[in-house]
Amino acid sequence: MKILIVDDNRDFCSTLADVVRNQGWDPEVRNSPEAALTYLEGHNRDVGMMLLDIEFGSESSMTGIDTLDASVRLYPSIPVIMISGKGTIETAVQATKLGALNFIDKSSLTNDRLVGVLSSAMDRVRADRSNEELWRVMESHGIIGRSASMMDVADKILRYGRTDLNVLITGETGTGKKLVAQALHGVSRRSKHPFITVDIPNIPRDLFQSELFGHVKGAFSGAMDHKRGLFHQAHKGTLFMDEIGDMPLELQANLLLPMEQKAVRRVGSVETEAVDIRFVSATDRDLVHGMSEGRFREQLYHRLRECEIYIPSLRERAADVPAIVEYYVTKHNREMGDNKRVAPAAMEYLQQYEWPGNIRELNSVLRVALQTTAADELEVTDLHRILRRSAAERGAPVVVASPGTHQSSVSSTPSAPSAAPTQAAPSMDNGIDITSDRSLRDDLAMVDRMKIEKTLERTNGNVSKSAAILGVSRETLHNKIRKYGIDVQSFRTR
Repeated sequence: MKILIVDDNRDFCSTLADVVRNQGWDPEVRNSPEAALTYLEGHNRDVGMMLLDIEFGSESSMTGIDTLDASVRLYPSIPVIMISGKGTIETAVQATKLGALNFIDKSSLTNDRLVGVLSSAMDRVRADRSNEELWRVMESHGIIGRSASMMDVADKILRYGRTDLNVLITGETGTGKKLVAQALHGVSRRSKHPFITVDIPNIPRDLFQSELFGHVKGAFSGAMDHKRGLFHQAHKGTLFMDEIGDMPLELQANLLLPMEQKAVRRVGSVETEAVDIRFVSATDRDLVHGMSEGRFREQLYHRLRECEIYIPSLRERAADVPAIVEYYVTKHNREMGDNKRVAPAAMEYLQQYEWPGNIRELNSVLRVALQTTAADELEVTDLHRILRRSAAERGAPVVVASPGTHQSSVSSTPSAPSAAPTQAAPSMDNGIDITSDRSLRDDLAMVDRMKIEKTLERTNGNVSKSAAILGVSRETLHNKIRKYGIDVQSFRTR
């Protein structure tokens, strides 16, 4: 791997080159920013790192900072270490903001320190490139996310996928278990062979053996011809058994011998046929608990779970939400010829929502919002309207995370009206007297202000979340806050 050294001091370049060469790397020296950028035009794929001086003589029209800026824009995969003999804190901060990996001072630079800096940088580069491989595998299969928990999922996909071990994928509904199963198949030696899905809940019990293992002509009433089962169709490939936790107990024993012996017998036949299959299964159920209650066979569990991949829920990786949203918005814009985007407040709202349906629910909400909202920018109210309707259909609240608490519920449907009181209530909480001589407009304003203050108190002064709870846009709420002179800061926990 080449290390590009860019400095107008030729003696210093020679010293750096010797150190780099002694560590087993290949130095390439250029003495001006212009020469370095010209070299990178044709050889950027060969360069693993650049050591770049900040100050150059009057012969050059560019500084090291200019060169860093150009390199980061044109060749973002090449890490840059800045070197300076007259460095300042301000220069170091600027270089770091522009994307420099490190900043070292020539006056304190020794061979040992240079080797240490280069070795540390190389370790980081190798880790980043390893992560890039994981990201490519993930995103090529529609799995979006760079959080630590999803990097763990990606790592397991690569490690387990390259084996023939059976994998059990667990996680809540809507987390993307089938996408992970397809990714496992995609990185395996079986990738050029079939990936067959068995939708366990939708196979009739009386046809289970026929669907999976096939049958011969005349095996039962209606068997008019020989049939290949799903096991035959998956030969040399992967058989994905989705929702395996929903398989009735009395049918589970049918899988034991075929999985262990990699052979099946068609219904009505006495002959055994060998099949070469890798088994991947998925469930949102707790199979260990199912075994303790006698609902799932322990022998089958251990055959299915030679390895396990747990997919975290969306609320466990809220940091991935913006990338997922961007993926679906870009996909929509490409397919529909739109130029839609999500407002910052709406993005914050999406990150704070609890997502009981995980990625599937998020995708569904975005799909509806993007296709039914006339404006190019989605606001909190657009998303809350869809979530409120969806929650009302399942009789559940819209739930968003609150600062300092686990969660807060936003009622999805209006409260049922209470029975008519026998006497008119003369006043409301907080001392609002609705029988006074004030105008209706003044009373409504007082109630409006009280509602806003109560909501801000509940959300610790989070205006975006309060707007979602109140069912108004963030801008509308800001206008009301200004109108009523409400001090938002007073509601924020110190």
